[in-house]
Amino acid sequence: MKIALFPGSFDPLTIAHADILKRALPLFDKIIVGIGLNSSKQSFLSGEVRQQIVEAVFHDFDNVEVQSYEGLTVDFCRKINATYMIRGIRSVGDFEYERAISQINQTMMPEVETIFILSKPQYSAVSSTIVRDILRNHGDVTPFLPKEAFPFLRQA
Repeated sequence: MKIALFPGSFDPLTIAHADILKRALPLFDKIIVGIGLNSSKQSFLSGEVRQQIVEAVFHDFDNVEVQSYEGLTVDFCRKINATYMIRGIRSVGDFEYERAISQINQTMMPEVETIFILSKPQYSAVSSTIVRDILRNHGDVTPFLPKEAFPFLRQA
């Protein structure tokens, strides 16, 4: 069984994340969306709310599972038996950052292959960081988030 991990903070899940995941689905038997919890970072949404959003967006997909994790991503790959990691690339800067992480992960766990999926041009400017800033300032995020996320944001 080809199991892939799509790791990230997903704080919040954007339309760009959702697009990458939907495009990756035909490539794997199962994709686990790994919501990384980092105690040293101040999150906008709780891990529980982030998980609920991803589950709501992908509730019709039997081959998508959502789990939270702490610690090294490669250790989580071992735990869930993932041999692939999916990463979205929006820009050259993303590529350089993700390439470095991929090479370190490859050294730590050679059996995991990182798959880069390029963002569609219309999503290349969409990032969780920008969306969080818009949310903090009470702006309209409807163009940047899946519609299933909106009920959860009203609670935040």
